Amino acid sequence: MLTNLNPNDMPLWPALFITIACGAISGFHATQSPLMARCMENEKNGRFVFFGAMIGEGIIALIWCAIALSFFDNLEALSAAIKDGGPGNVVYASSFGLLGVFGGVLAFLGVIILPITSGDTAFRSSRLIMAEYFNVEQKGIRNRLYMAMPLFVLGGILTQVDFGIIWRYFGFANQTTAVMMLWTASAYLLRHNKLHWITTVPAIFMTAVCVTFILNNDLLGFGMAMNISTAIGIVVSLATTIYVIRISKGKGETPLEPVEVTSQKPSQAVDA
Repeated sequence: MLTNLNPNDMPLWPALFITIACGAISGFHATQSPLMARCMENEKNGRFVFFGAMIGEGIIALIWCAIALSFFDNLEALSAAIKDGGPGNVVYASSFGLLGVFGGVLAFLGVIILPITSGDTAFRSSRLIMAEYFNVEQKGIRNRLYMAMPLFVLGGILTQVDFGIIWRYFGFANQTTAVMMLWTASAYLLRHNKLHWITTVPAIFMTAVCVTFILNNDLLGFGMAMNISTAIGIVVSLATTIYVIRISKGKGETPLEPVEVTSQKPSQAVDA
């Protein structure tokens, strides 16, 4: 049961944790946290919104893992389905094979909606970041188009690149973003004397994963030996842990500055 059955003999460590990506820990969702936080009435809702969303995403990942292991008779059949039409063929065959036409259509549309909404959110976030960087207001349609058009052109260019290469870059970039967010959260919790290990422990692990992957991978990284890459990954992870703890504890909790209360309407306050 513990034998590596990857047809290309890719190592489980650390490729497994890069491949699963959003189903395990999502850097993409971390980038949406500031946007979602503005929609919550109080901080306690963050547990339901953020924890609930990631648990839901993990359940989806487990469902598709179970389908891939059970619907196809063996690894050879699964590999043949992937070779015949890629992951899309696996989704199509299993959805219609298990649920029939009506259920298959619903399942297939559900899978399609996920990347569409993710792409929509990615473009919107990029537009807002660029607008803030260049100080361009986004209430008017014209200004939104000015920011959106270059992003659409860039997106169109990326569609011409081999998807397998883009997906590998996405997996590494996604998990690296998650690592940055985890360390930021750990520093915040440390500075405010709260339990930081809830983010520090996964940050330590994922730092080792990302560093090891980029050093070992031949296509994207430096092609170093696995034992050397893993050793460097562990050292970098531990060094980062010590640095974050020392810096964050040294600063301590910063007292809040008094804020002048204005008579803005709620919508004006949100826009501000």
